[in-house]
Formats: sequence, C-alpha cells, structure tokens
Amino acid sequence: MFNLSFNSKPSIYIIHENQEWTKPLCEELKKMNVPFQDWDMSHSTLDVSAKAPQGVFYNRMSASSHTRGNRFAPESTIGLLAWLESQNCCVINGRSALNLEISKLVQYASLSVVGLDFPSTIAVTKKEDLIDAYNKFFYKDVITKHNRAGKGLGVQLLKSKDAMFQYVNGDQFSESIDGITLIQQYIKPIDNKITRVEFIGGEFVYAVDVDTSDGFELCPADVCEVGQDFCPTDSLKRNTFEIDLNFENSDIGQKTIPKMKQLMKNEGINVAAFEFVCDENSKPYFYDINTNTNYNSDAEKRADVSAMKSLAIYLKNSLYKLSQDNFKKVI
Repeated sequence: MFNLSFNSKPSIYIIHENQEWTKPLCEELKKMNVPFQDWDMSHSTLDVSAKAPQGVFYNRMSASSHTRGNRFAPESTIGLLAWLESQNCCVINGRSALNLEISKLVQYASLSVVGLDFPSTIAVTKKEDLIDAYNKFFYKDVITKHNRAGKGLGVQLLKSKDAMFQYVNGDQFSESIDGITLIQQYIKPIDNKITRVEFIGGEFVYAVDVDTSDGFELCPADVCEVGQDFCPTDSLKRNTFEIDLNFENSDIGQKTIPKMKQLMKNEGINVAAFEFVCDENSKPYFYDINTNTNYNSDAEKRADVSAMKSLAIYLKNSLYKLSQDNFKKVI
C-alpha cells in the first residue's frame, strides 16, 4: 500500500509531521491556486519501488517530532528523501538539511566551516560524564541541552559543579532522544535579546529580535531552567518579537549574512533560520539552525510583511520553473 497521495499534474508536496505548522503554508498556496499535496510522515507507507510523481518536494521535518509521538518520522523521511533524490526530483531542504536539523553537532561543524562562531560545547553520551565535562570548562556558568531537541528540551542553566551534580542525579534530568547531551558555554544576552535570521530560497528575508526577559525563569538555586528555545508558534506570551528588516545593513548583518548563505549553499539548504546571541562585547554566537522554520504572525503584522507568503511564492516559482524546464526537454 502507498498512502502518500499523488496529484496527476505537477504539484508541491509538503513533507512534515505537524499539521499545525503546515496549515498557514497550505492556506497561502490555496490563495494562489497552486496545486499541492500534504505528505504527513507521522503515519506513512511508502513503496520504494514506485516512481515518484512530478513536482517540487519541500521537506519540513522537525527535530522535535518525538515530542508529538512521532519518534521515527525523521528516519522515515530520510528514506523518503533518498528515494526522491535517487530519481532526480526537485527537493527543497533534502537529506543534508534534515541531517543538520536533527543534530546540533552537525550544525556546529557546518558553522565552523564558514567561520561563524558558536558557544564552546562538549558532547556527552553518558550522563555520569557530564560532571567531568563541566570540569574541563573554563566557564562557571554553562547550559545543558539535547543534541536532537526543539522546544528547549534538556536545557538547564548550571552555575557550579554542585549544581551539575544535583541535576545529573536528580529527577529533572532527561535523556536526549539520540543519547547525546551537550554541555555548553552560557552567554548572557545583551539586553535580554537574541536574534533569529530568516532565509527563503537562500536569500535574506528579515531578522527577528526576541526579548527573553520573561523567558529566563531563573530560581535562586544554582540549578535553574533556562526555558524553551525560541519557537515563533509558541502560545506562551512571555517573549516579544520585533522584526528588523534592515538587519542586513547592520555591522553584524554585513559580516554574517554572507557566511550564513555560504553554509546554506554548502549543505543544500534553501529555507532556514539561524539563531544567535551576542555577548557583552557584541560578538555573535550562533547556537541553532532551524530548517523547518515558522513565523510569528503578530510581529509580521506590525512590520507589514509575510514570510509564509514569500515562502509560498518561492515554492510556486520553483514549480513553474520545473514545469518550464520539463517543457523545454520535450520540445
């Protein structure tokens, strides 16, 4: 049985596992009368001997799929993408993008190649080794996080060896779904702000300044929960998002945007968001790359922009170009 439906004519195929995140894109494509199919990998059956349909395949698989009960969705999606790529299909955010999405270690290696700084990080596969890893750090304040995460899974702020000991041996500790826990240099944001930079089709769209004043719910003890990583669709109202359309003209933007573009080119990524935090010397440290990016509608209304509309246009143009190229081959 093959339950991933095909359209008879070339279409957009959206590969994902979360209907909530995909709905806004589907609405934009409907407004433009662009044919599309919803491929939900939370429950799929694929005949790998079948021929792929004609179209553009957009991968939106998430690293946090296991938090919604879709533990093996990324693994099955890697197989699906390999199947599509083996037939030379037009895939947006293919296997390389997904490998990066589900591993911060892969992200940090890619950042290093293009000269973008990231916080000092040690990867640990046994929780008992976290204390020894902490002893290797030159920094008193560190955070732990899951290598394959999303939603701030496993994120804890630790200010001493005793705090690390209490965390490792306490009820709050949780294993990463891939068995890898990261211990990382903690960088306190200037003015409690982090920045997220959005790209569509490999081109800069805008940056979002995120006020984390209410996001760091620190308790008096040494072991404190940092809180959820920035997620634009988070229903919690503790953060304020403000779009910066002129980020590319700023000093940091001019220095980092070319490097972010090069990373996307290196990894075959077309749509992504990069998150960074600046230290007290205004030096940016990149700590996350998201390849199934979402957008904050309230912030976009204030700035009179719509990244989801831009994404729909990009997909529409990609489908049109594919159709034109196929027509040229026929004649």
